Amino acid sequence: MSNFYTDNADIEKTLDAVDLSEVAELCEEGFRFAKEYDFAPKTREEAIDNYKRALSVCGDIIGNRIAPTAEETDRVGNILNEDGTVTYAPGIKLAVELLGRSGLSGCTIPYYLGGLNMPCTILTACNDIVSRGDAALMNIFGLQGIAETINSFASEEIKKDYVPKLCDGTWTGAMVLTEPDAGSDLQSVKTTAWQDENGNWFVNGVKRFITNGCGDVLLVLARTEPEFSDGRGLSCLLVEKCPEIKVRRLEHKLGINGSPTCEMVFNNAPAKLIGQRKRGLITYVMALMNGARVGISAQGTGIGEASYRAARDYAAARKQFGVTIDNFPALRELLSDMSVELQASRILAYYSSKSVDLEFGLTKKFESLKGTPESQDVRKRMKLYAAFNKMLTPMAKYYASEMSMRASNGAVAVLGGSGYMKDYPVERYLRDARITTIYEGTSQLQVVAAIAGVMAGLYKDVVADILKDVELTDALKAKLEKVNALSAELDGAVEFVKNHPDSKMYHDLHARQLVDAAIGVIVGALFIRFAAKFAEKEVVLDYWLATKYPSLYAELAKAKSGYTDSVVNFEALAPAVTLAD
Repeated sequence: MSNFYTDNADIEKTLDAVDLSEVAELCEEGFRFAKEYDFAPKTREEAIDNYKRALSVCGDIIGNRIAPTAEETDRVGNILNEDGTVTYAPGIKLAVELLGRSGLSGCTIPYYLGGLNMPCTILTACNDIVSRGDAALMNIFGLQGIAETINSFASEEIKKDYVPKLCDGTWTGAMVLTEPDAGSDLQSVKTTAWQDENGNWFVNGVKRFITNGCGDVLLVLARTEPEFSDGRGLSCLLVEKCPEIKVRRLEHKLGINGSPTCEMVFNNAPAKLIGQRKRGLITYVMALMNGARVGISAQGTGIGEASYRAARDYAAARKQFGVTIDNFPALRELLSDMSVELQASRILAYYSSKSVDLEFGLTKKFESLKGTPESQDVRKRMKLYAAFNKMLTPMAKYYASEMSMRASNGAVAVLGGSGYMKDYPVERYLRDARITTIYEGTSQLQVVAAIAGVMAGLYKDVVADILKDVELTDALKAKLEKVNALSAELDGAVEFVKNHPDSKMYHDLHARQLVDAAIGVIVGALFIRFAAKFAEKEVVLDYWLATKYPSLYAELAKAKSGYTDSVVNFEALAPAVTLAD
């Protein structure tokens, strides 16, 4: 095998293009940690060099130790033991040990709690690499959000008790949210938490579809205020693995078979309150969800990378009619599309992650500067990136997960009959990709989450942020005009939707077209930024403008058409099915 970071120049170039200089300074809080820790960076350059070293370690572990186990992991899965515990597949167990030992399992956690104090963008790049090797592993490695949530909201005592062991791989964690009757509608959670006379908390209930529910540290969404039936009654509690928790079922799934998906029963399980009561869904789970969206955008990107490489390599070796099949124009177009969409997914995911880092870093800086003249400028930028992130994180998740489906399906097409067989990994990539469009919010829900920002015209502010420090050649200025033209067309479509007589219904019906166009505008700007730094990326930009923009104009034409038949004539278009007796 090979190092999955050093053999993929696009990762380093994408990080260079988005530019983590300010993020590094914010993350290191002006590099003050260098006075306390010998290994902490003293400059932006040292910090970015540390990031690249960490990615190289990740690439070596995944490429040389874990990717070779992915086929066996998919085949054997996990084992539910009679006592309600779960045994990982051997490759997953090895990966947890190696990644914990390397420090990467605490990528974004502060130094004093045993972490590497690196930004979300570097975790995103790690998740990209991990997912290329084994998408199922990313579901466990990517649960670093558990430690992040504890670090952000728990008491200092809880932080010190739990976070270091999550960082070094001693423990793994899980987000325990979903229930049999509460999937995406988390306000309907029925699991309860109660206190005894001594103030101790206990959790009762059933949870389903819990990724790594067999983990050691569980963050459980439970109803602590029975008088409220909605999200106001929910709190976040930490439950440590104990005899009062049983995994009563492992789901039998289409893909990601190395990731245990558990149905769990809590029977008066001892718990600890995280943060404040009533804020479980509104504050803490929403914070987890934003991190999870970015994580799935990286997972989709990694699956897309694996799919593209398998297809490209096969097409260069497979001969038909005396030539390799990568000489056929139809195959060249398919592979070109896979490659460019993959690059679009990566830069959108990394830029979205950078925006998360800027919001987080500027929030901490604002707290330290409160009352000073400088604080208001910091607050203004903090609020801008917070607004960006409400739109960008669902966009990144939506685009990357749908891209992974197209890429893995394309890889099966390139390999033909061989792609349908388990002799090659591409059928696994296709099975693994499918879940990325479903969990942590379906693609439809990501559109719902992103559309408010689109309707408010926020994509134009995002484009301005992307290009604010970029020197453009005359050729790139001409290409920016094409991006601006699509943006203007999107403006017109937004106004049409707002002014429709039944604006709520029409808004919901055509939200996807508007979000797709906004993504096209933002990625166009990102590719311009990329091409300004790396000249060879200009051909990628040209392809994006030439092949994606015509279809986006067509989508916007639908949004401006006034079409409503799929809603108002639903019964005629999709008649109810009469079941035979």
